[in-house]
Amino acid sequence: MLSRWWRRATSRFAMPAAPPDQLPLLAPDAPPAAAPALGSTSQPVHKTSAGVRPVAPSPELSELARALSPRVHLGTSSWHFPGWNGLVWDGDYAESRLSKRGLAAYAQHPLLRSVSLDRAFYRPLSASQYARYAAQVPPDFRFIVKAPALITDAWVRAEDGRGKAPNPAFLDHDLAWREFVEPALEGLGTRVGALVFQISPLPPAHLARLPELIERIGALLAALPALQAAAPDGVLALEVRDAVFLTPAHAPLLARALRAARRHNAVTYCLGLHAKMPPIEQQLPLLRALWPGPLVCRWNLHRLHGAYGYENAKRSYEPFDTLVDPDPATRATLARVIAGTVGAGHKAYVSINNKAEGCAPRSVMALAEQLRAPAP
Repeated sequence: MLSRWWRRATSRFAMPAAPPDQLPLLAPDAPPAAAPALGSTSQPVHKTSAGVRPVAPSPELSELARALSPRVHLGTSSWHFPGWNGLVWDGDYAESRLSKRGLAAYAQHPLLRSVSLDRAFYRPLSASQYARYAAQVPPDFRFIVKAPALITDAWVRAEDGRGKAPNPAFLDHDLAWREFVEPALEGLGTRVGALVFQISPLPPAHLARLPELIERIGALLAALPALQAAAPDGVLALEVRDAVFLTPAHAPLLARALRAARRHNAVTYCLGLHAKMPPIEQQLPLLRALWPGPLVCRWNLHRLHGAYGYENAKRSYEPFDTLVDPDPATRATLARVIAGTVGAGHKAYVSINNKAEGCAPRSVMALAEQLRAPAP
């Protein structure tokens, strides 16, 4: 059926009518709708993976989850961290065991209603692999999935990450469908949340022709068929790792290309909270230019570590059980954007990496508390 779909298949930052300081940053006046209680019988119960016990949530944590809008899907980047013992797991498990068997236990945490499948970036996953993930989570769980580098990296890279040759498949929409979107839809189905095309840092030759590249990105997203029949909540999102995309010369072009790509699908810009990119406040004008629409955010790395600071953050934060470097300013701004988005009736998909503050589950808890708090 999906293959048949494929075959059938403005001025600078124009703003919406609402004042720019209120959209999408302020919480709605009405309280968010309550999410189903943990263990609710309104949805089929998913199976717990043998050998990994979920931690029993406290009444306070379950109450916090119920206070959030069901349109909010918070989660982490992967789930294989032994240091989450007592936060997500009830036991001291090896990373290899958690990687294979931990997702079902992770999905029983009342606040973790999403996860980012970053492994898809390194190698395309099959429909059957996606289906195995889908079988481990409840119906209201949503996946954020990164498109393979095969499609989104302008370079073919050596094992050390250095670019060694131009990638002839870069932004190939036929390949994007066959190797990414179609298997994700077939395997995950209604559990598809956001399909993220993260454009890797570009070589100078591409940056010199950025308007042309922006047109190609828009054409790729526009060429993909409608997701809604298989994934009613599915969103296509573009994430970039070159700040030049957000400069006054290029951001209006990017906004126009993303709006034009909304032929069949919800298409948006993914807030990439990473030291390679400007702070969240400087990325919001692009979201305003795309308003209204869903929110996709991947909070990856604390800015204090710099653009290439993943390894330093890992050394500083392992075993990822504590908020070592809290970032309340970023969290507060993100909470206002989420509240404005869901208050307008749209979905919000947010994944947080351990390298953002030191412990992704604790970051999720702190963000959820911020969302529950009344707007200032």
